[in-house]
Parts: sequence; structure tokens; C-alpha cells
Amino acid sequence: MAFMNFKRSLSLPVVLQIAFCVVISVAAGLWAGPSNSEERPQTTVPDQAEFVGSAACAQCHTSEHEQWTGSQHAHAMQEANERTVLGKFDGTTFTEDGVVSTFFKKDGAYWINTDGPDGKLADFKVRYTFGVAPLQQYLIEIPGGRLQAFGVAWDSRPQSEGGQRWYHLYPGSKLKAGHPLHWTGIDQNWNYQCAWCHSTNLKKNFNPATNEFKTSWSEIHVGCEACHGPGSKHLAWAKTSDQSKDPDMGLYPEFNERHGVTWSVNADSKPVRSTPRTTSIEIKACASCHARRGQYDDDPHAVAGLYDAFRPSLLDTGLYYVDGQQRDEVYNFASFLQSKMYAAGVTCSDCHNPHTGKIRAEGNAVCAQCHTPERYDTPEHHHHTPKSDGAQCASCHMPTTTYMGVDPRRDHSIRIPRPDRTTLLGTPNACNQCHKDKSASWASEAIKTWYPKPIPGAQDFAEAFSRADLAAPGAQIALSRIATNASESAIARASALARLGRFPSRETMAIAAQSLKSDDVLVKAAAISIIATADAETRVALLVPLLNDKARLVRMDAARALVGQPEASLPADARQAFTAAIEDYVAAQNFNAERPESHVNLGTLYRDQGKMEDAKAQLEKANSIDPTFVAGSLALADLVRAGGDEEKSEKILRDALVLNPDAGAVQYALGLSLVRQKRTEEGVNWLRKAAESTPQDPHIAYVLGVALHDTGKQAEAITVLKNALSRHPYDREILIGLASYEIERKDYSSALTYANTLAELEPDSQEVGNMVTWLRKQIPGPN
Repeated sequence: MAFMNFKRSLSLPVVLQIAFCVVISVAAGLWAGPSNSEERPQTTVPDQAEFVGSAACAQCHTSEHEQWTGSQHAHAMQEANERTVLGKFDGTTFTEDGVVSTFFKKDGAYWINTDGPDGKLADFKVRYTFGVAPLQQYLIEIPGGRLQAFGVAWDSRPQSEGGQRWYHLYPGSKLKAGHPLHWTGIDQNWNYQCAWCHSTNLKKNFNPATNEFKTSWSEIHVGCEACHGPGSKHLAWAKTSDQSKDPDMGLYPEFNERHGVTWSVNADSKPVRSTPRTTSIEIKACASCHARRGQYDDDPHAVAGLYDAFRPSLLDTGLYYVDGQQRDEVYNFASFLQSKMYAAGVTCSDCHNPHTGKIRAEGNAVCAQCHTPERYDTPEHHHHTPKSDGAQCASCHMPTTTYMGVDPRRDHSIRIPRPDRTTLLGTPNACNQCHKDKSASWASEAIKTWYPKPIPGAQDFAEAFSRADLAAPGAQIALSRIATNASESAIARASALARLGRFPSRETMAIAAQSLKSDDVLVKAAAISIIATADAETRVALLVPLLNDKARLVRMDAARALVGQPEASLPADARQAFTAAIEDYVAAQNFNAERPESHVNLGTLYRDQGKMEDAKAQLEKANSIDPTFVAGSLALADLVRAGGDEEKSEKILRDALVLNPDAGAVQYALGLSLVRQKRTEEGVNWLRKAAESTPQDPHIAYVLGVALHDTGKQAEAITVLKNALSRHPYDREILIGLASYEIERKDYSSALTYANTLAELEPDSQEVGNMVTWLRKQIPGPN
């Protein structure tokens, strides 16, 4: 494993639109000082079980321990020494964007001369190695107990594969000190970004008062207890004379989902599990690291439950393609949840040896554990030369995407190749990953020849998600079908609900209300995000029961959605649960008190509670932690403006633009501020800059169009809106604006074109229907 760069899109997905939708949160653990040893002090967890170390496990589990010692888990993080450092520290230099970094040894230690926090060249000592293959990063300690992941990594692949070289993880980015992604920046901080998944019993131990970390661990690497939980009770159980008294063997969690399970082949040659898998204990344990997610707790029991400590991402735009294929660095969890394998009861260790970290058999043999090779490992099925790359199951069903420059990772949605969707929707496909010289149409025709009866695959939500992302006609209906179809994967239903929230209607609210009854945590959380927009009476009726939900994530979201109304309006027997859930929410934010997102989330909470001074303090704290964080500046400026100080709000926005000169959202907010101050011409100019900087946001273009129209520049307004419509052909605001302005200048034919599109989007809208009818009467002849 290598440095996990959880981007800000995860840390703060919708803080300004839906403030309760959070994924981040101060461990109140032990303040153990830094140590030169690989072993940090043990930490006692609430159930009194203690971490005892992997060496204790080896006393009985010799085979498993030997397998583990050769795994990447065992080498996930190590002290930097001659045994662990793979890169060339022999005076070799690497140049990127004018910065020359020199790698050398001095006094038996490993050093890098490079640009530091002040932008000047200096020598920095390497404290730890991070990962082993196919790349290795190096951790450097800077003041405040911060370990930072250096941005130039060592390609540890063989030279024959292009490896044995230094390379930059963000080539061409021109990163300078002060930028969040510079190696000294907040987004390269090991304590927050990477530590949890590379060490065991990690306690971040950030002290907000001193702005320092005193991060501790029980093992520097990923040891036995990182997955199995603290082992002291298991050791005690092993020494008891009557072991039947503790059927769980002192373990939490106990991985028993595969005990006694066999797989057979049914009459349709499909693999069938001997008993259904009714829990996801093992998958959740793996997901704590092998998922795109935010973390808000580190208690072992909370971690084992996954949703009591983490918020996994959905199949969101930007993270995944509309058909659910991996796009950004998303790891495996949400991909696997889409698959037919997950639905059939497969767990991670059915395919992977959890101790070696390798697959259980090489090549197609790992799939042949369940899928009859006589049927599937044949040219009649794969239509490629036997033993060739194209004949490998994973090549077609688990194509790779390369991350961190050199790390190809397989998509675990285990899907049927769909080159037809490449043509229609622009999604990638496995066929053209190999046949780069051919078109998607060529691949699609080949598959039609092999399989005349189309086999669509399990991921049948692509078209619905594509319509939704375009806000195209029929999007709401298509999403509703996915969200209410019990045969769909839960992750697909949750992701459909999240998109359905963009189409508010009575039907959308009804679907969300029904989805609150789901057994799946992600489905319920997605439904809550819709219910949060309802009136107070509806929110109370639907969300109060969820204040006692089993999952902390659901309880927090439900409580956050209920904030903003008098607590007295809640049923008396629900107020204690509400208070507890809000306290959990606050603790979740404070878990990541070193991050600006946490303080923005707390700021918006306190704002909604009417605690304006507390809100302001939190938002100012967010800005002091990271002045480049746009959402923090926007939230603070909005709070100040709401308090009646428009001039100070303007100053906050202008200060933000110094560090983010191309931030369209800030330019837009500044433009509105200036318009409110009657400095209309200056404000319109900033709105124009915002529209140019952020062409992906149609609302900014719409507001610019309105501003131009209202200042007498009708022709320019129409031009701006038409240009925006070419990028966003189904945006309702732009269509309404164009129809209205064309009516003003009596171009009824043009207005009707836009009105007809609106009618497609909103067929039940009486207002749109009346507009179409009236326009048709204004145009002579058939129309």
C-alpha cells in the first residue's frame, strides 16, 4: 500500500448545501511521546482488551505469522534503515518544476535536500519508509509531531518494467510551499491521511490547544490486531481449561463467515454458497482501509462495525464513472458492493489469503474455485487464445486503473465488459484497454457476434446515473426505478437516492421515506439527505425513530437534519437520544480537529443552532488552519454577511482570492457582495470572471445572465446563457431565463424551443404547459 490521498471532495462533500453530511471528526487517547523504537506504548481500549503485538500471536499461529511476515501489510511502514530503504540515496538528484531534490546518506541516516515549509532548500531526515511495491514513499518529520509524505517517490518495480527511478507523484503541478499538496502541506500529512491504514492501534492524539500531534501505535506496521482487534482476551481464552465458556474465543470481531461453508454448482452451472452469508464482518474489517471513506472514531469496536467509525463514499460523480467503474482513487469496497459476487455471498478471503495478501491461486485458478473451468476457462467463453492475456478472467472482468503513476489496481465490481456504453456514455471498457488500436464500436460488434443475446451485467444503473448527471429528461423516473428496486445492490440504491435529491418532488420524498426502512446503512443515510430538506413536521415524524438506530452514522445524520427547530418540538422521549446523537456528531468533527473541514461543519452546526459567536469562532479556526480552503472562506464570509457586515464579508472574500485567484466560487460570492453594495458594474465583472473560471457550474452563468439583463445588456445576457446551455443542455434555470428573455424581445420561435425542452423535463408542470400553449398561439402557422 502507498500513501492514501483522501481528497477534499471526500472530507467535505457538500458542507455548504447539506451541512450534516460529514465524513470527518479528537481522539481522547493517550498522549504518548515520540519514540525511536518501532513499538509504541500499548493502549487499553474501552472493553479492557489490550493490544499485545503480533509476536504474541505467533506463539500459536506459526503458519499464519510466517505468511504475514512476507506480506505488504508487514512492511506497510518501517523505520528508515539499510534493510528497509529501497530508493537510491547516493547523491542522486531529481528535478521537478525547478526544484532540485537530492537524496543522500549522512551519519548512517537517510536525508533529502529539497524545498521546505519556507520554500528554501534545506536538509530533511527521512524517519520512515512507507510501502514497498510498486512504489515506496518516505516520511519526513516537521514541527508539531507531523510526519509528511514526500512527493517524490521511488519506483520499486524492476528496471525492465520502467522502475528503479525517482518520480514525482504530481508531475507538472508546480507545487510550492503553502499549497495543500506540497509535501509540507496539510493534504500530505501522514497523521491524518495515511497513518490509520499503515499501522496498528493508531491513535492520532492531536492536541488542538497546542496544534501538535503525539501520534502513537502498538505496532508500526499492519499487524494481526489491525484486523482481529486487541488480542489480550484471546490470549487469556487460549490459556483457560474450559474454552467453551467463551464461544467467541475472546475475539472481536470473530471472522466466522466462511466456517463450514462450501460452494457447489447448480443446474445452470452457477456457483452457489452452501449457506447464505448473513453478515459482512470480514468485508467491513477490510473496508476500514480498503475503501474511499472518512473516519470519525478509532475505538476497535466502532471500527469493527464500520459505520460507527467511518463514512464510505457512494458511487459519486468524479469518484466513479456512471456505470460504477472506478475513476478516482477509490480502492475496493464500493466497487465490490456492486458485484454479483458480493450478492452471492463471496467475502474478501474467498479470493485473497488475508495473511500473505496475495490471491489464493494464480491466474484463472482463483476464479475456478467456484466457476467451472470447463465452462468458463475456454475459448468458447472468453474468445481468446488460451493462456493469453485476453483469456484471463481478470483482464475482462476486473480491468485495471493506474494510480500514483505506477500502481495498477483492479476494479472489484467484477463486471461484464460493455464497450457499447463507451460509445453511448463515454465509460471505459476492458476490451479497449488491451485493443487500444481499435474502436469501442469494433469491440461492441465483436461481443454481439460472440453473444447474440445481450448480457447486460449486474450494473444496470449507468443510463439512469448518466441522465441524472446531465439533468436530462426522464432522470427522476430512471433514478426512482433504481432506488426502489430491491434486486439492485444497496450501494446502487443509495447512490441513486443521493442523485434523486437533486430532483425535489412529492415522489422523491415518498421514495426517501420508504428507504428509511432499509436494513442498509448507506441507503438510510442517503434517504436522510433528502428528508433533511422537508418541512419540520415531516422531518420530526420520519427522522426521530432513527435517533436510536444501530449505526452511529445514521443517528448522527438524523440528528443533524433535525437541528434548527426548537428542541421542545421533539417528542419528550426522543430528546435524550437527540442530544446524544448531536454530541456524537460534535465528537466526530473533533476527531479530525486538525482539519478545516471539521471546523466548517461545526461552524454550520452552531449557526443552525443560533450560536453565532461559536459558529464564527469555528469558521475562523478553519481559515487559520488552512487559508487556501475555499469552503471555509465562503462559510465565514456568508456568516459575517448574515450578521450585517457586508464590508467585512467582502474583505474575507478578497483575502481568499489572494491565495485562490482562480476560485470561481469565491469570485461568484464577491460579485454578489458587490452587487448588494450597489457596486453593480464591478460586481458583474466578478460574476463574469466566475463564469469563465467555473464553466461546469451552470448556476453561476445563469446569475451572470440575470445580472447582465437587469443592467440593460439583454443581448449579452442571451449570449452568455446560450453558451452555458451548450454545456448544460438541460439546466432548468438557463432554459427558463432564455425563454423569458426571448419572449421579451418577441422571438417566440426561439422561446418555444426552450419551453419545449422544459416541457420534456417537467411534463407535469402546469406553468410550463401554459407557457408552451401561449407561445404556440403567438407563432403563425403549424408549430
